[in-house]
Amino acid sequence: MKSLFDFNSQESSGDWFIVNDDVMGGVSKSEIQMHTDGYAIFRGILSSENNGGFASIRAVIEMNSQKDFKGVLIRVRGDGNVYSLRFRTNTGFDGYAYQAKFQTDEAKWMEVRLPFSDFEPTFRGMTLDNKPGLESKNIQQIGVLIADYQFGQFSLDIDWIKLY
Repeated sequence: MKSLFDFNSQESSGDWFIVNDDVMGGVSKSEIQMHTDGYAIFRGILSSENNGGFASIRAVIEMNSQKDFKGVLIRVRGDGNVYSLRFRTNTGFDGYAYQAKFQTDEAKWMEVRLPFSDFEPTFRGMTLDNKPGLESKNIQQIGVLIADYQFGQFSLDIDWIKLY
């Protein structure tokens, strides 16, 4: 296992930034905050106004090891919504990403194991057929996204993210 992010300390929590639908005129709002109990909170309001409908957080990953990991393990406490874990193989702002969705249970901590073989290349909600499979040695960004018409308030607590 390799720990990517552990929200118990500022040093291991990474430098996350917000990418919401306002990049295309939407009005959804989100934030990421660190809780004093050592986890991150990704929360906000997803809105359909102005053709919006997504909110996300992203971070650049510094990969020091080229080991061939098989997937990702994330410990979360959700709100019953479905979220997407996303990886990018470049540091650009736009372009395609590899995505796998996971269902959360309301107010219950859970560990979600997602093999890289489950990640599909997508671009703006469309699945792409002509891209190679996701390999850990190529990962440069990570993201968490909520979309899919799940309008209203959302909240996802993230304890840690690891590669296995």
